[in-house]
Formats: sequence, C-alpha cells, structure tokens
Amino acid sequence: MYPCGLAKLEGIFTPLLVPLDERGQINEPELRRFVSWLIERGVHGLYPNGSTGEFTRLTREERRRVVQVVADEAAGRVPILAGAAEANVEETLSACEAYAGMGARAVAIVAPFYYRLTPESVYAYFAEIARHSPIDVTLYNIPMFASPIDVPTIRRLAAECPRVVGIKDSSGDLAFMMRMIAAVRPLRPDFSFLTGWEAVLVPMLMIGCDGGTHASSNAVPEVTRRLYDLARAGNYSEAMQWQYRILELFDAMLYPFEFPDGFRAAAELRGFHFGHGRQPQTSGQRSDRTALTSVLQCILADFELVDRPASGCAPRIQQVGTDKVEQVVFEVLRELEKRGVL
Repeated sequence: MYPCGLAKLEGIFTPLLVPLDERGQINEPELRRFVSWLIERGVHGLYPNGSTGEFTRLTREERRRVVQVVADEAAGRVPILAGAAEANVEETLSACEAYAGMGARAVAIVAPFYYRLTPESVYAYFAEIARHSPIDVTLYNIPMFASPIDVPTIRRLAAECPRVVGIKDSSGDLAFMMRMIAAVRPLRPDFSFLTGWEAVLVPMLMIGCDGGTHASSNAVPEVTRRLYDLARAGNYSEAMQWQYRILELFDAMLYPFEFPDGFRAAAELRGFHFGHGRQPQTSGQRSDRTALTSVLQCILADFELVDRPASGCAPRIQQVGTDKVEQVVFEVLRELEKRGVL
C-alpha cells in the first residue's frame, strides 16, 4: 500500500475498446454492459482512453465521458487507470483533475508525441505534470508512437517524483523491462511495472513485472487472467502453454488489421456490438475483415469461448495470411458441397 492508503497497481488491466452506435457516437449502454462483463470475468482493473480505445479519435469531451461512464459502471469494484494523454501540460493536468474527481485510481500519460523530444525534455514534461497532478501518474512508454522514455529518465522520475507510481511499457522488450526493474525497484519497491505487450506476458511476469494492460483482454479476459494467475503461482510450464496459445490469437488480431480493428472484431464475437471505428475503410478492407473474422472465430472456438463457424474451420499453420485464404477456400468448398455442386 502507498502512504495515502491506495493499493499498488498490479494484475490485468483492460485498455477498453469503445463501442460506437450507428451514428458513430459512443454507445453508452453497450459500454456499461461491456465493463460489467469484463469485471465479472476477472480483470483486475480497467484502462479507458488507451491506444486500444482510440483516444486520439475522440474529442476532449468524449474522453471525459468515457471515463465517467466506466467509473459509474465499475462502481469501485476494480481500480481505474485513466488515460490522460493530451497535447500539452495544461490540457493533461486538466484531464488529471477531471479523472481524480471521477474516482480514478491513477492516470496513464504517454510521452509527448508528434514532436520527437530529447530525454531531458521528456523528463521535464513528466516532472512538471507530477508536481501539479492531484492524482497518481503512471508513465506510458510506447516508442512506436511517441518520444521514448529511457531508463535513466524513468529512474530519475521515480526517485524525484513520489506522484509517479509506475510505468506501462508497450515496447515488448524483455531486456528493457529488466533494466527498468533493476534501476528502479531498489529505490521504489512500490513502483508498478506493467507490460502492454501480451505476446510476452508470462516472460514479463517471470522477470518481475506486476501485470499488464492488454488489448487481448477485451476479447479473452478469462485467458489473460489465467496466464497471470498461473505465472503468479509459479506454474510456469502451464502458463507458457497458454502463452503460446494467446500468441496465435494476438498475432491474428494485430497484424492483418488496422489497429485496433482485429481486437474489435474478436470482442464482437463474444457478443458485443462495437460498430464501425472512426477511421474510414475501403470496400476491400471491409471484405478482408469478414474473411479474417472467420479465422478469429476458429481460434476463439479452440479456447471454447465461442461456437465454430457454421461451415467449420480449416487447419491452421499460424500464419494469418495463409490461414485466411485457407479458411475462405474451406468455406467456399463447404458451401458448394451443400448445394450439391461438388
């Protein structure tokens, strides 16, 4: 526990997808239903306004509303780590104040994006926020989209800013995580290390990570929770068996789709309506999504979470492009058989 009495951030946090209605507006009833479903299936916390929630495609008012709805529906059952990434310090602090008032446990703040900054400027940005934030801050390192946060900067912020209580790292780099833990944990045993890359969740937990924020938990919260529980119990052999299984699903949701469309498609197979994202798509992309969704359904069926497609599932080799083609051919052949053509 922290001196203020708040618990350390640990476990599986879901970076929430945001359902949209036919008009492209936030579907609040569906969002509430989704939040409760996730909690009932064992996630330890909720992370609205993350990359998976497409926060950059929402307005300032919509980002506030998403957190408010999530906080209302969660009703204290699990902690909320609210994404507070804005374009500058003033707007970020305004978001921190708003989310503190809504009852969030902490905020996650990405390093400055668009402009690539030096480590000294990244430090200055977070230090200024930490000095004035009314709520605990977790750093969010996602170097593919924003200025990277290096280990000396993380250590400096942890040592000088009590308000900075953790980091979410989405690089997926095991060695980088080890260097962070080695540099910071001796100074701050309360500091949380969360991975944002579920492809290596179990290895990350084995080296000392406290948990993670995983887009896959939108679709398979039970599985991400199982990986966490097995690793925490030291049952690494079984945990790694499940890790390889979720790796296939993760790759199928991530690489052939525009992010986060594959995670949205998989979560819809669990019985939710997320609507169309705000990024326009061509007819070819929409057609491709239909074919890829069949592959996702087959993978989820192997987890015994959904039924198989009516036409069945083709054998997979865990190469998404090939598996998609094989599934399309398989379904066409089955349809032709039904019609008596073959």
